[in-house]
Amino acid sequence: MEQSSMEKYVPLHVCHVNKTSIIINRAHAFLHFIAILFLIHYRLSFFFQHPKNTTIPTLPWLLIFVSELLLSLAWLFTQSYRWRPVTRTVFPERLPADDKLPAIDVFICTADPNKEPSVEVMNTVISAMALAYPPEKLHVYVSDDAGSDVTLRCTKEAWNFARYWVPFCRKYDLVTACPDVYFSSSEVDSGDFEGSEFKAARTKMEEKYEVLKQRIRRIVQQHSTTGDALHNTRDHPSIIEVINEHPKEEDEVKMPLLVYVSREKRPSHHHNFKAGALNVLLRVSMMISNSPYILMLDCDMYCNDPTSTRQAMCYYCDPQTPSSIAFVQFPQTFRNICEDDIYDGEIRNLMKIFWHGFDGVGGPTISGSNFYIKREALLGSFSKQQELMALKRSFGPSNDFIKTLVEDYKPGFIHDGESSRMLLEKANVLASCSYENQTSWGSKVGFLYFCVVEDYFTGFTLHRKGWKSVYLYPKKPQFLGIATTNFNDTSIQWTRWASGLTSVAISKFCPLIYGPLKMSWVQLMCYSELAFMPLLNCLSLWGFALIPQLCLFNDISLYPKVSDSNFNIFFIIFVSAILKSLYEVVTTGGQVRTWRNDWRIWMMRSVTSYFYGSLDVVFNKLGMKEASFLPTNKVIDDEHAKLYEMGIFDFRTATTFLAPLVTVILVNIAAFVRTLVVNVVDNDRDGFWEKMFGQMFLSFYILVSNYTVIEGMIIRRDKASIPLYVTLLSGVFSVFILLIGSAILC
Repeated sequence: MEQSSMEKYVPLHVCHVNKTSIIINRAHAFLHFIAILFLIHYRLSFFFQHPKNTTIPTLPWLLIFVSELLLSLAWLFTQSYRWRPVTRTVFPERLPADDKLPAIDVFICTADPNKEPSVEVMNTVISAMALAYPPEKLHVYVSDDAGSDVTLRCTKEAWNFARYWVPFCRKYDLVTACPDVYFSSSEVDSGDFEGSEFKAARTKMEEKYEVLKQRIRRIVQQHSTTGDALHNTRDHPSIIEVINEHPKEEDEVKMPLLVYVSREKRPSHHHNFKAGALNVLLRVSMMISNSPYILMLDCDMYCNDPTSTRQAMCYYCDPQTPSSIAFVQFPQTFRNICEDDIYDGEIRNLMKIFWHGFDGVGGPTISGSNFYIKREALLGSFSKQQELMALKRSFGPSNDFIKTLVEDYKPGFIHDGESSRMLLEKANVLASCSYENQTSWGSKVGFLYFCVVEDYFTGFTLHRKGWKSVYLYPKKPQFLGIATTNFNDTSIQWTRWASGLTSVAISKFCPLIYGPLKMSWVQLMCYSELAFMPLLNCLSLWGFALIPQLCLFNDISLYPKVSDSNFNIFFIIFVSAILKSLYEVVTTGGQVRTWRNDWRIWMMRSVTSYFYGSLDVVFNKLGMKEASFLPTNKVIDDEHAKLYEMGIFDFRTATTFLAPLVTVILVNIAAFVRTLVVNVVDNDRDGFWEKMFGQMFLSFYILVSNYTVIEGMIIRRDKASIPLYVTLLSGVFSVFILLIGSAILC
């Protein structure tokens, strides 16, 4: 009987281990690691030489050695992603009938209507309501952390449009759930329908969508014109409103539930950024729908493929799949990425390379958006036998909320005026700013508050407890968002991420200390790489950008002569790193210029965003600064977008981001040019070219890789170029570094 049931079992998903990549990655790692060991031997042997046998100062040798060790450690951590890369395939057509599928809550987070265009946000809401899932089992929650009347009114407009759009999608089997994309696309998406009836319905629907956009823009314009002097985004009461509370005729097409949630915020209470808003949604949704699974979306991440729900359920509905899978992560993909992605807006290394390897060793961490998560993983599992007071200490004083934690509790929104009002009043209590006082919310329960990257830290904690995750990368993007397309926004975004990750790295929650519990050592290395990435990269890159150049400026050699066999060590390491990264870019669909852009933006981030993010944590630890969170700007500026599409850097950003870049370039120019001129005049005295080739090549490589900065300083004269005052200020910094650095190091 047991054998017969096994024969009938048909898997809902399959995992493919990429054996070719494993062989290539491990062989390369082995050879590259041997070269690094030779480098370490070469550097260490210097300290055992007799002082009379060397003319090189100890300090610069030690500093460049430390930089090499830090960069080697960063490289070693990244090998964990390459240890066992996997890909996955799902079979949603094998899922059980709709009545057997579990319910899903969709959380959409928005924080600032000025930085997050309302038309884009409402497209995300509408596309979530049009997901290919039983409507009675789909509940959409819009979290408005600004408490803006604009978002509430626009959500109501979106609901009115969705009443027509959702039935239209189902009737004609549309594969595009977002109306903005559907009507702006040149391709016809009409399922199996091409007749006059469909064309007439499409035209009518497009007219309704144009009306929707006009109404939303009118609401936004009225708000920006009249303003709202009495409204404070950090000081407002909670508002919870079920938009479709009273359905019409019973024969009308069923619609998902749509709920607007704005938590209470007061200046006297810390609101804990996005994690705090998500925990409010967790509590409120338990009172209204209490679905066992949750889809998390950023407000700009619309549902591009309505079948993502069914694809994710292939892991939760498969009887042979372990119940320890906490979440299914989809990649972050973007609709405004151009071919020459100069800012690496698509985060290609993470999404296309690292996360596949992360998946092969236990699963990736939560990546901000686009993931389906099991509610039990965030809150735990409870029964009626659980002690009431213990639950209240963890989850707060609400008896009604405690009831929802019991396994057999099945809430259902009652469409009766008085009953609905009472339920919403109870939910409002859960959205108050003081509800979490003296509870475990944010520390042990829900999304965790320790740092601004709540996704990374929450995912890390779940894996440490023994939960697993999977990374599903279908051919068709399931979600599409808006990437940053200018240097200012991408620098701010990466500084915030760097600050959050570094705060974990230098805390008691450091993965190397806090991690080893129920994670494999390879997965632990993945988490360590993320945590230490900003610190290791900024320290090592600043070392490589300045130390060899200062020594070059003072005719001090830090690398072997070209004729010395030890020179081959550095040559092999450099070429090995270049060829491996180029191979990974090409095999994941990129081009040589993609590889060039990736290297350049990595260098630029390391000396700016990673540096400031790490510095921010140091100030925070010293009590000199509090953690802050700035929403990423999602407003698409036509001028910025045009420069981005042309592959031209937009340097209109703060001097704090530009000055380090320009200073590094000027120091490298000074060292390279001075050495070139002096030794041409002196006709290569004492084999100087051979002795200093390593440092001259390093400066040359930095200058060529970052030619776009030189272009912005000297050649360009447009509004997006580097201002003259920044170049002059950086020139002062460069002279100071050359003078003081030379005096100290040499």
